[in-house]
Amino acid sequence: MPVLSRFYGIIIRMYFLQSEHNPPHIHAIYNEDVAAIDFMTGEVIEGELPPKALAMVREWLGLHKDTLQEIWETQEFKKIPPLE
Repeated sequence: MPVLSRFYGIIIRMYFLQSEHNPPHIHAIYNEDVAAIDFMTGEVIEGELPPKALAMVREWLGLHKDTLQEIWETQEFKKIPPLE
């Protein structure tokens, strides 16, 4: 699973497998916590993150929705800038 971005100890990944399911989402990993998050709505689909980590991921998603949608549709990996 390629790493799209890293910031504040959070790793953002996206699967590039035909078996990956909708809705379009990313996987956020923070320490031992993992969550699948719909990148259009910010809704946690599966798993959980601590509230502060989730807030940072949602902020990052808000900045990069278009790029994430393009990656999801084309399955062409791109590095995305971290949250600063």
